[in-house]
Amino acid sequence: MKRKALYIIPSLLLLTLAACGGDEKADSANAEETQRLKVKTATVEERDVANIVTLTASVEADKINNISSNSPNRIKQILVDEGMAVSKGQRLVVLDDVNTTSYQLQVDNAKANLRNVEVNYDRAVELLKIGGGTRQQVDQMELQLVNARNSLASAERALRNVQENTVLTAPVAGVVTARNYDPGDMTASLPILTIGTINPVKVIVNVSESEFAKVHKGMQADLTLQAYPDEHFTGTITMVAPTVDANSRTFGVEITVPNSAGRILPGMFGRVELNLGEARHAVVPDKAVEKQRGSGNYCIYIVRDGKLVYSQVQLGRRLGDAYEILEGVEPGETVVVSEKSKLTNGAEVEIIK
Repeated sequence: MKRKALYIIPSLLLLTLAACGGDEKADSANAEETQRLKVKTATVEERDVANIVTLTASVEADKINNISSNSPNRIKQILVDEGMAVSKGQRLVVLDDVNTTSYQLQVDNAKANLRNVEVNYDRAVELLKIGGGTRQQVDQMELQLVNARNSLASAERALRNVQENTVLTAPVAGVVTARNYDPGDMTASLPILTIGTINPVKVIVNVSESEFAKVHKGMQADLTLQAYPDEHFTGTITMVAPTVDANSRTFGVEITVPNSAGRILPGMFGRVELNLGEARHAVVPDKAVEKQRGSGNYCIYIVRDGKLVYSQVQLGRRLGDAYEILEGVEPGETVVVSEKSKLTNGAEVEIIK
């Protein structure tokens, strides 16, 4: 009886050890399952996305008129200042009229000379009629008469020119964009004032060389200005530069924008959007995109074979609750849209619905 008891005890011990060993394996498996981060995912789509380029823009006057005197003169008054709106024919500058007297004297002398020549010519004609003169004398007096008339016309033209340059007026309606002198200054090479017409205005942008074939005259452009951040202005491309700048690898584009209210002024800064057609690009939910701390880069996490793969991406346009992705992920891939703060490259994850 004692020997049978000895055989029973080892058997019970083996069963007990086997049972403990099985529990350790189960616990290890459960721990591994617990360590896997549970994440929600989305599939990367491919869509037709409008190819919108955004460009910095500067506003310029449509046409420029330089207001200056045709000869050096001293400025007595400047009646407008930079930034002021002016109407056509408005008085702008008053110059010293000291030269007017001398030009008026030249006109008076030319008139007196013409009267004298006219008297002599009439006398020569009468003498020829009664036989007291010659045809040659009449012809000579006729030539003098023509010269006297021309001299008077030249003197009167010079006087008008001086008078016109004594009071300078606006040739067009617009805005004073520059003032280069003050009262008391002598005019020199620079214009006294510059006036720009502002209805319409011109908006100048520089477009990348790679987009040259996509930009053409007549294309619509959308303009936003820092002065009016909540408003949009519509313009039309009216000029595309025929050459590309060798240094910047860009070409100039001129956009004409209506400005009947005169609210858009030369020198304003803004942005222009051009729609250059559509292209198929990857699109991901905005929840999948994370901005890297301390930089301007963006990244997403892709799930491949149950593991996370970090990928830096280049964002395109925002499309509601999604982003266009230009580089960094392919359509059809699976990206994580939850638990982004806990994600690490190479970590194993469990996808949950």
